[in-house]
Amino acid sequence: MSPSELLCMASLAAVLGVAVFGDLRTRRIPNALVATGIALGFFFQAVAPAGNGLFARWWGAIGPLQGLYGLLAGLALFMPFYMLRAFGAGDVKLLGMVGVWFGPKPMIGVFLLTLLAGGVLAVAVALWNRSLGQALGNIRFMVTDTVVRVATGGSGQVTAPARTSGRLPYALAVAVGTALEVVLMQGWWR
Repeated sequence: MSPSELLCMASLAAVLGVAVFGDLRTRRIPNALVATGIALGFFFQAVAPAGNGLFARWWGAIGPLQGLYGLLAGLALFMPFYMLRAFGAGDVKLLGMVGVWFGPKPMIGVFLLTLLAGGVLAVAVALWNRSLGQALGNIRFMVTDTVVRVATGGSGQVTAPARTSGRLPYALAVAVGTALEVVLMQGWWR
């Protein structure tokens, strides 16, 4: 790897690391941090030599316009979860920030790997807090309540249960999903 590739990778890792640390401590992802990550992503997309992507095997920028499309893709992929109140606004903005670095095409992989990491995180936290039964009961309540309301002509909006099993630091899932996508793109798993 060239020094430019390492600097690019270290920059994104640093932004995600600070986001994870902050989310674990305060359950918040600062807007200034997301804005810094977006600016850095656009910087690398603008100054790196043309290539297949900032994390592709043949390193290089795909350009600021593709970075913008990646930002929009990241926001669009998490927006339904925000509207259902499953994720916070910081989580949505963080995935959008990652999109600037990756562009639109790899964002499906980042998104799916992030959801997978989030599922593992949710089960781990529920087991750690001894609240797996509460979490499963909440899922059953939300599905049953929504299905009954839709079947009787009501709203399809998911109702949050009265008692929750806690909030997840979802920046951790975004960071893990992003790292896994980098590993897959680089072919390091072989």
